[in-house]
Amino acid sequence: MIMPTRMRQLVAVVLENDVDAVTRELLNEGVMHFISMRSLVKDTSSSLRPVGKPEYAGSAAAIRRRIESLLDAASLDTYAAQELDIAKLKPVDLDEAAKTVSAIEAKTSELRQEFSNAGDEIRHLKDIQRQVELYGDLSRGIGKQSDYSYLTMQTGAVPLETAESLHEAFSQMPVVAVALHDQGGERQFFIIGLKRDEKKIDEILNKLGWHDLDLSSSLEDTDKDVTENLKDRTAALSKKQSKIESEIGEAVSKQSEKLTELWANLRMNELYSRIQSFFSRTARTILFTGWVPAASSEKLDAGIRQACRGACYLEWYEPSEQTEAVDVPVQLENPKFLKPFEMLVKNYAVPVYGSIDPTPLVGIAYLAMFGLMFGDVGHGLVIMLLGIIGRRLYKKENKVRQLLTLLSYCGGAAIIAGVLFGSYFGFSLFPALWFDFHGIVMGHSGGPLVSSIYDVLGITIYFGISVIGLGILINLVNLARRRRWFEFFFDKAGILGGFIYGAGIWATKYFISADYKQLPSGTLLFVFLGIPVILLAFKSPLHHVLERRSGGKQRLHLMSFVDFTMDWIVEVLEIFSGYLANTLSFMRVAGLGIAHEALLIAFFGIAGMTGNGSLNSLPAILILILGNVLVIALEGLSAGIQSLRLNYYEFFSKYFSSAGRPYEPVTLRTKT
Repeated sequence: MIMPTRMRQLVAVVLENDVDAVTRELLNEGVMHFISMRSLVKDTSSSLRPVGKPEYAGSAAAIRRRIESLLDAASLDTYAAQELDIAKLKPVDLDEAAKTVSAIEAKTSELRQEFSNAGDEIRHLKDIQRQVELYGDLSRGIGKQSDYSYLTMQTGAVPLETAESLHEAFSQMPVVAVALHDQGGERQFFIIGLKRDEKKIDEILNKLGWHDLDLSSSLEDTDKDVTENLKDRTAALSKKQSKIESEIGEAVSKQSEKLTELWANLRMNELYSRIQSFFSRTARTILFTGWVPAASSEKLDAGIRQACRGACYLEWYEPSEQTEAVDVPVQLENPKFLKPFEMLVKNYAVPVYGSIDPTPLVGIAYLAMFGLMFGDVGHGLVIMLLGIIGRRLYKKENKVRQLLTLLSYCGGAAIIAGVLFGSYFGFSLFPALWFDFHGIVMGHSGGPLVSSIYDVLGITIYFGISVIGLGILINLVNLARRRRWFEFFFDKAGILGGFIYGAGIWATKYFISADYKQLPSGTLLFVFLGIPVILLAFKSPLHHVLERRSGGKQRLHLMSFVDFTMDWIVEVLEIFSGYLANTLSFMRVAGLGIAHEALLIAFFGIAGMTGNGSLNSLPAILILILGNVLVIALEGLSAGIQSLRLNYYEFFSKYFSSAGRPYEPVTLRTKT
């Protein structure tokens, strides 16, 4: 769990006659992260030739995605649960597969276009509704039209014999035609539509014998008619969409078994072709290489030998000093309950192979920070329930589900912190087990352990020192494991940088304990701070010497010593200012915790004023409910973001010097 999975590299040579059997075995096992053979061959004039056809995999994937679109449109995600069986793999004629899919798409294309058109009209009708609401009284709005209006409104009349044709003409457009009165063989109308359709509207009206009339005095109750017309047409279109959706589903359902079977075979052929794209050919043999988790290497070795009937050459290698750690793929091994925190780590970077996986430590630090910033039992319970309910409703295993899990964890952390602070929706229902955060913000003593705001700030500073110190320790372990001894001693988060940080903490603590009046003696400061700073001056010259020994051609000259001096000054300034900023940055944990309590106090004060000092009146209760909802939304989001920020910029930055490569095997279990 603390270290990534141990990897082994396989270099294999098999006979060309066995390439199909070997590919099937590799796909069935699904544990190899392939790399190109050419990455191992330094001679660019090598006679190695490619085996697979990458364009085949791309074409197969394109047809597969078309099938997914068909099934998704019919709400038939049968492919998502499809178990791929290598025994059912058979070659696919991509032209025939494309024709099959095209034939089914043709049957539904007209329906899908109707569905899309109905959706467009619904959106346009809703646009009209929003604009009508902005106008308010249409009898006055018709006279206020301008070039900047989104609507066109007209009043006029057409002969009675064309009146029904007017309704029919506008039935397929986002236009509302409200009949007003019949008079003198004509029917008077109020027409309202979108400005962009004005030209079409005028053309239709002219064909029907329209002439304008000033009927603004007859529009007093038209607002209600327009609104009802819009609602009725929107409801009818939604009903039409539901019917079309059912028809599409029926059309695709009849072919779903055929489509699902074709999808599975296309997916397997796509993966089959992808594997062979990493193969290289000589005159009679096929070569390939890749990384495999050590625990799976024996089984894969036996499977390949069986597929080749022993006629193969397999050689396994351990990652060595000759292999760059960044070239070895990394598989993080964490229990399922830690996957949300693993997601946070991967979102920043994948640890380099052989380095520490910080996921468990990130989980502890993240939840501790969130609890300190958002400590309330009631608020935590709401957050936890939202996460649990979200997971129940959202079944698909992906980042969204992991975020919902993280949300429920944060709720649990807030509940624990709330018990420690004695806060229950802002009420002190039970005594605080640690300190009364609410009382401290109000200006009272929080208890014998923590009595003031300064004590709260001190807690977060010590917490920050612990997190930063842990980051330095992880960096030292990582550098030692990778035998990068120069950086081990001279890195900002190495021995010298870490020693300077520790000495700085000690000197600051001494200064505070002396009531801000005295620093440690000059001798001690020189030993603990001066000597490490002087040693840093040798970093650039020593790095230059090591580069020269490894083949570098740069020679020393007069400006080199100026560069060395400037590098040293900048490095020292960066260490002192950087570590100071990193440490003080954790004060935002206390700041958000104080803001959380201050907002609750403010809402309690407002509620008390509305109820003449009592919180039992209905207005006071409503204010407290609204206040708690706002605090949960605003402070919960802020606490989550700041916990992530402090992990990324103050913790990860100490040991993530470079990013590793994620382990991505070609496997039948990969659904995307």
